[in-house]
Parts: sequence; C-alpha cells; structure tokens
Amino acid sequence: MPQTLSRVLVLSGPNLNLLGTREPAIYGATDLRTIEADLAALGVELDAHVECRQSNHEGQLVDWIQEARDGWDGIVLNAGGYTHTSVAIRDAITACGRPCVEVHLSNVHAREPFRHRSRLAAVCVGVVVGFGPRSYALGLRGLIDYLRHPRGSV
Repeated sequence: MPQTLSRVLVLSGPNLNLLGTREPAIYGATDLRTIEADLAALGVELDAHVECRQSNHEGQLVDWIQEARDGWDGIVLNAGGYTHTSVAIRDAITACGRPCVEVHLSNVHAREPFRHRSRLAAVCVGVVVGFGPRSYALGLRGLIDYLRHPRGSV
C-alpha cells in the first residue's frame, strides 16, 4: 500500500540564521540554507513535503506551531535558546496536537549546565542532539517513521 504524502514543518529558532559563521567550532560550517535544501531533497526521497522557516522571535515560532494544527502532519523544531526557557513554545506544541521532534546541532548535554534542561522534550515524540546539521535529517527521518508507524505498530 503506497504511503500518502506527509507534510512536515521544520522550524528553526533564534540565531540559527547565523549558522555557518556563528561559533563554527560548536555549530559547524554549514549554513541554514544548505540544511534546508538538504531537508527538501530528503523530503522528496521520503515522499514528504517539507517546508522550512526560521525566526528569531518567540511569538512567531508560537504562531507557526499553532498553524501546524491545520494542514501539517508534524513538526521538526530547533528552538535554539528557547528550548531552555519557553513555556509558551511548550504550550503551543501541546495545543497544536501534532507530533514534534526536538533537534539540536550540538550535544546540549555536553555544554553549559543551563542547556541540559529542555522545557520542550517532554511534549515531543523524540529528541535528536549532537549530530551537527545531520540532526535535522535524523529528526525528519524519525518523524516520518513515527507518522507512518504509530506507536504499537510494526
């Protein structure tokens, strides 16, 4: 039985527009546009429509997460620094009713102690950290698999 086209919204939060030049020792040399192009290509491979958006503004991210209620099957989210502080983003994930995968380029658990706690992880279906730009692709693959094989199915 052929799979139906999945629609995935990929959201990137504050400072991720600076990838490629921002602290390359931590975040690598790949810019966000390249990551987004790679995700679009991976989406085609996985029979999924992938749309990528970035904002430095918490409220904009909340609006997009709420928008996911209509017309999107799931979300891949790198909330950046908001991961550790935003109750509003957490509440939006819960309210939207769509599965969300949290991703981070760096291994947040090997960094400063304040980065060790995510306010979002408990309301996400999974978390991918530490694989650089590939974290997004791993998150997308995981989400697509989750959408096509809900918990309890093979």
